[in-house]
Amino acid sequence: MDLTWIWIATSLAMGSAAAFLFIYAVKRGWMQDTEDTKYQVFWSDKQDNERTKPTQEMVDGSQPKAK
Repeated sequence: MDLTWIWIATSLAMGSAAAFLFIYAVKRGWMQDTEDTKYQVFWSDKQDNERTKPTQEMVDGSQPKAK
């Protein structure tokens, strides 16, 4: 039973810390202009995919076939 109270106290402390951090971030202006960050993450993911999965043209230098 003592372990249960420790877990409850720990979860309340972690929840309070997360709420405090969120309020602190909002007041400091860290949550403004999140669009720029979104696009940085988006484009870095697209570049990573191109690096990990090269096309056949990128592998052997051939030209794409005309349809």
